[in-house]
Amino acid sequence: MAAPPPETPPHTEPEVRGPFLSQLSDRTFARRIDITSLQLFVAACELGSIGKAAEQEALAVSAASKRLSELEATVGARLFHRHMRGVDVTPAGQTMLHHTRSILYRLQRMRTELAEYGQGVRGHIRIYANMSSIVQYLPEDLGQFSRIHPHVKIDITEKLSIQIPRALFEGVADVGICSENALEAFPGLQTVPYRSEELALVVPLSHPLACRPELPFCDTLEFDYVGLHEHSSISLAMQDAARAANAELRLRIQVTTLDAMARMIINGLGIGIMPRRAYQLLGARDLASITLTDPWARRQLSLASKDFELLSSTAKLLVSHLQQTTQ
Repeated sequence: MAAPPPETPPHTEPEVRGPFLSQLSDRTFARRIDITSLQLFVAACELGSIGKAAEQEALAVSAASKRLSELEATVGARLFHRHMRGVDVTPAGQTMLHHTRSILYRLQRMRTELAEYGQGVRGHIRIYANMSSIVQYLPEDLGQFSRIHPHVKIDITEKLSIQIPRALFEGVADVGICSENALEAFPGLQTVPYRSEELALVVPLSHPLACRPELPFCDTLEFDYVGLHEHSSISLAMQDAARAANAELRLRIQVTTLDAMARMIINGLGIGIMPRRAYQLLGARDLASITLTDPWARRQLSLASKDFELLSSTAKLLVSHLQQTTQ
């Protein structure tokens, strides 16, 4: 059987011409980009074929190919390598794909959120928060806010502290709640204090350390640990402290929730470190909590935003409410 004809043979790849991207004003560039072409571009990247992308987007192959060539001319870079079997995404195309997915996602969120106003919603706030704040404080704090402002919709997504600052810069979230040290690498963000927390060592009641009222972290390093995700702020702090003590952290198991950590510890699979209030809320009678004397065991949770003054009126109300809960 003869091989199918190439979508665009390598020797006839369209030449990318047009003004360099740096020469276009923001307004001119925006006018040259249309949503249909962006959707087509993503489809071609995901399917590896302009023909299949054209079919998915209900376009003629010739029209799809023309749109993609015009998109390449606008950005001043080749987005695809065309070959007999379809297309491969170039490095420039990978960068374009990252930003295009973000644009399309935001458009979808905009459509969804605007539709909700017709259903009685009078404000929409997007929050990215770390596990510590969600487990310890936000259920009560957000519940109280929702009772005062029942027509405001709050979307909250749990993320690692290190992921939250970038989400704020990219506009995926309006407000972030994370450990203060995660914000140090992003000085462009504005922050205000939210809550303070104390990390405690959690061990089974039968453990040799259970009788100690307090101890430094270095005294625990001979024992196996049950830890959280390796990039969680607590795990990163533990790893830094172990390196400072010239010791190895004996991490036996990693889990994704504090409840799972507690169950592993109860069953003798290691010891762990978690926020003391979270330990108290779990109500595990078979565990003991021990105070850590290390300074890093006392942490600040902060509210963060690109610019608090530019937040919507409802988001400002929420930030003000959360600040008042610390008083």
